[in-house]
Amino acid sequence: MTPYPTADRPAPALRYAYGTNGLADLRLDDALALLADLGYAGVGLTLDHMHLDPLAPHLAARTARVARALERYGLTVTVETGARYVLDPRRKHHPTLLDARPEARSARTGLLLTAVRVAADLGAHAVHCFSGPLPHGTAPQEGWARLAAGIGTVLDAADAAGVPLAVEPEPGHLLSDLDGFHRLRTALGDPAALGLTLDVGHCQCLEPLPPDACVRAAAPWLRHVQIEDMRRGVHEHLPFGAGEIDFPPVLAALRDAGYEGLVTVELPRDSHAGPDRAAESIRFLTRAETAAAAQAAGAVRTPDGARTAGPPCAQRPAQAAGPAPGVPGADPAREGARC
Repeated sequence: MTPYPTADRPAPALRYAYGTNGLADLRLDDALALLADLGYAGVGLTLDHMHLDPLAPHLAARTARVARALERYGLTVTVETGARYVLDPRRKHHPTLLDARPEARSARTGLLLTAVRVAADLGAHAVHCFSGPLPHGTAPQEGWARLAAGIGTVLDAADAAGVPLAVEPEPGHLLSDLDGFHRLRTALGDPAALGLTLDVGHCQCLEPLPPDACVRAAAPWLRHVQIEDMRRGVHEHLPFGAGEIDFPPVLAALRDAGYEGLVTVELPRDSHAGPDRAAESIRFLTRAETAAAAQAAGAVRTPDGARTAGPPCAQRPAQAAGPAPGVPGADPAREGARC
């Protein structure tokens, strides 16, 4: 872990990105130009029909054009695979690695293998994926076995390509929380190519620890971070300031952990206001990181190297970390409609 910052060794600034699933109404080149103009360091590129379609012809040539655009705008990239209808035009996020039909699981595996190739060609720092919900009538043990088999296949390709695979715990899915990630990691033998996409909002939604503590607990496996505001027990991605998260401690935890990947704003329901949301988001995060750095600079070092609390930040107080209402995930009545 990177040592705590000192006066002669300041912590590096975090690298912010914005997800293209929140800029779906823009052409990809226009979206990249916007993010570069706003000062973002990167982009979370969702493989989907409106930007870089993973199923359309001439993917290699189209990927090469995107690589040139990323270089032109000075942006780095994470490849995301959460497109709602890219594989099935009638069922959101289907098929999954947990599907009962082998050919359906193969379709999802094929998409992830394509994503690994695209990521390698783009020089991406990670490929994101998720488990999917447990199908009705499927025993959890069978679901975990299917997930391990599918992820194992993709890991082989990711390892060969030198691109980490970053699994995201998703409310309502079989792998819904950090405990689920560790269960998968252990089942696969703790492979080096398997990492974690940590969504800060999901931590607020359902994890027993507050978001900043989740960052610290997950630090050794972090390969990608998604960020937005959220409320306890409700899986709804909200613009910053509309939820309950206290962000300076979260950003301080990422800085203290020496995290060097992208911190990607994830607002997939806000494409109608995408340019405004992108501008508001980087202003908010920059202010929150400044507050975090000021708090760290005011911290008192003890002789044993520990730190006492610095000045309190001017954000909302952290929320209680008790269990989410009703379930260890999101509100089941709202989860499916919001992501």
